[in-house]
Amino acid sequence: MFDTMTLTKATAGVCGSFLVLLLGHWAADVLYSSDAHGEQSYVIEVADAGAASEDVVEVSFEELMASADAGKGAKVFKKCAACHKLEDGVNSTGPSLYGIVGRAQASSAGFGYSGALTALGGTWSAEELDAFLLKPSAYASGTSMSFNGLRKEKDRVNLIAYLDSLDD
Repeated sequence: MFDTMTLTKATAGVCGSFLVLLLGHWAADVLYSSDAHGEQSYVIEVADAGAASEDVVEVSFEELMASADAGKGAKVFKKCAACHKLEDGVNSTGPSLYGIVGRAQASSAGFGYSGALTALGGTWSAEELDAFLLKPSAYASGTSMSFNGLRKEKDRVNLIAYLDSLDD
C-alpha cells in the first residue's frame, strides 16, 4: 500500500499547496500595496524638546571627587586588575598603580613605558587621570595600553578615589 509513488504524490501535493499560497501572496502584494502614503489624519503637537535640555546642571569635577566612593572604585578596579597590580613596585603587563595619584607620569621603576607616555611628562593629578581613563588612546596617542576607557564619569572618579586611598 505504501510505495514510492504514494510518497511522491504526497510530496508533490504539499509542494503544490505551498506554491499556490506563495503565488497568492505575491498577487495580493501587487494588488493591495501602495507606494505613496497619504496625509496624516491628525497631528499630535509635542512640546519643544530643546527646553528640557536647558535644565541640565553641570557638576564640577571637584564636586564629583568630593562625592566619590572608594568602595565602588574597588569594584571598578576589577577591570584594571588583569594588567595592573596595587602593590608598591610590583609591575605586571601594566605598571603598579600604588600611589599613582600625585606621582610623576611614566615613573614606575622597572616598567618599560611607551614613547607616548614618556613624552608627556607632568604628574598624575586627579584631573589628568580622569582624562586618561576616559580614553587612553586619545590622551596619549600611541600608548601601548589597549584599554578602551571608562565612559561613566562616576566610575572614573570612584576609581581615582580608590587609587588615592591606597598610598601611605
